[in-house]
Amino acid sequence: MSKLLNRARILVTRPAHQAENLCRLIEEHGGIPIRFPTLDIVAVDDNFTIRQSLSDLDRFQWVCFMSANAVDFALKANSGRIARLKTVRLAAIGQATAHALELAGLPVDLMPEKNYNSEALLAMPHLQHVQEQKFLIIRGEGGRDELATTLRNRGAHVEYLDVYKRVLPGINAAPVLRLLAENKLDVITITSVEALQNLLTMVGKGQHKLLNEVPLVVISDRIRHMAAERGFERVHVSDSPSDTAIVEKLTLIDGEQSDRID
Repeated sequence: MSKLLNRARILVTRPAHQAENLCRLIEEHGGIPIRFPTLDIVAVDDNFTIRQSLSDLDRFQWVCFMSANAVDFALKANSGRIARLKTVRLAAIGQATAHALELAGLPVDLMPEKNYNSEALLAMPHLQHVQEQKFLIIRGEGGRDELATTLRNRGAHVEYLDVYKRVLPGINAAPVLRLLAENKLDVITITSVEALQNLLTMVGKGQHKLLNEVPLVVISDRIRHMAAERGFERVHVSDSPSDTAIVEKLTLIDGEQSDRID
């Protein structure tokens, strides 16, 4: 691959177990990934409820998985498998979620073609007329309610199954604070609202001005709006949530910065 990032130091805030592919792509493009997970993803404590719900899926017409983590933690809590049921259709919020389901031998019946979020899923023809249909949404604690709210407004019955939760990592922020102070952090990647909120918490209010000056690459307009509200001055949205799209946006930003320097 072309070396396009010119040794740019890029803060990767993904959870540690999900960061390596993005870090590898950054390195292959000539950048320096700085691993700084601002989220930990851990299982919820109630495995019994998860197993009970997954053994009774034939009550539903649709089961919606809201992330690859939702698939992985549901499987872990249920001895590594989810039964295939011909009467239940599976919806995935995006490509990574669909891939996780396929690896588990579960066919995906519905996935947005782009804009991998609740709004894109709700816009699909299959979910326009859902009166009296039953949905199970498998997600992390505290996820967005847009999907459930809209489905209920359309006459559906909706239940949640929370299989994981997001927590603040207990890691040392000193190396990142030093890079900020020395103006040696070139770009920050953010892939969730929670990751951005935790980043601000972890660096402390006294460093927010320095942090706001660093360009951000985010994966949705929702995150972009929040970042702007928090004072970030240069926020760029990748074309999709994929690692490849994030790196493509990083190379464009680095090229623009190099042009300004030249």
